[in-house]
Amino acid sequence: MNETYASEGRIPSGCAVGALINRGGSLISGTVIVELMSLMRERATDLGAGYAGYGIYPDFRDFYAFHIMYGSGAAQVATEELLRASFRVERDEVIPTRRVEAIRDQPLLRRYFVRPNPVAMTEKRIKDEDEFVRRTVMRINADIDGAFVFSSGKNMGVFKGVGFAEDIADFYRIESYKAYCWIAHGRFPTNTPGWWGGAHPFSMLNWSIVHNGEISSYGINRRYLEMFGYKCTLMTDTEVIAYLIDLLVRVHGLPPYLAAKVMSPPFWDEIDRMDDARRETFEKLRIVYGSAAVNGPFGIVCGYGRGMFGLNDRIKLRPMIAAEKGDNVFIASEESAIHAVCERPDRIWNPRGGEPVIAELYKEVAV
Repeated sequence: MNETYASEGRIPSGCAVGALINRGGSLISGTVIVELMSLMRERATDLGAGYAGYGIYPDFRDFYAFHIMYGSGAAQVATEELLRASFRVERDEVIPTRRVEAIRDQPLLRRYFVRPNPVAMTEKRIKDEDEFVRRTVMRINADIDGAFVFSSGKNMGVFKGVGFAEDIADFYRIESYKAYCWIAHGRFPTNTPGWWGGAHPFSMLNWSIVHNGEISSYGINRRYLEMFGYKCTLMTDTEVIAYLIDLLVRVHGLPPYLAAKVMSPPFWDEIDRMDDARRETFEKLRIVYGSAAVNGPFGIVCGYGRGMFGLNDRIKLRPMIAAEKGDNVFIASEESAIHAVCERPDRIWNPRGGEPVIAELYKEVAV
């Protein structure tokens, strides 16, 4: 067991989340998000950390970027056979890393830039490419022992593992990437194991999630997702949030704001005080999506193709601070982390529980 974890005991509000976006689409060096996270080292342990960057693969923006970790050569062979039967593989390579003393027992890490094979899609009677990719990811993670797809979006990528946030950044050479949006995590595991696949962010297609807290509704959320073909295989409660957002926004067509309000819904007495139009909307959301509500103390940041949002549980049992300066928006567990990378913000505030902080690229920005 990690010595700090063992000696200091459980820290109920532990875990560090951090995020930033330039709404004009300007690319930001990975060194900025690493500096932001380094100010929150005391919130984490060396049992898990990670980053997700958007806009990092401009030369392959039209391809799905699969980041896959393998525990054995047999898992790699089986996975690559499946990929080549289902996709056109444009490029296949080892994910660049460097030797870091603090990082041990890492799996084999590869990335594949792919496009779905129309013939394979027709055979499976799937018309939507995103849905074809989702099902492929579910199949690999559930059926191939020792293989885990930990990133599968376009022009974005997740980099995660067992270690402190700064060590994971050094290992994956995060300073060599530039993104218009970054989200990051430093983990203090309480109820689930610290392992490479269980580190944050969790991702599906272009959605990626970092999370501080516990999801006490995991059981009902998981059963609800299984009705729509999602499989939870990564041994941590956070996984359900990534899949819920994919279901609510991509499949059911809710805007990110309403998806956030499904997961962290208003109390019934608050709904009763709304005007007629809003009351009708939120009553329907609570009735239709009761099993998608997320209970327990949590603070999350969700990254997606055109932006990010931060969200707390309704009574804000986990810390979250937001700030903006010009085109830049920041979210973090600690205000000091924001000040480390943003001198004199135009605005800094403490978001209310249940109210999402949404920051998106301007409409004219193409990604």
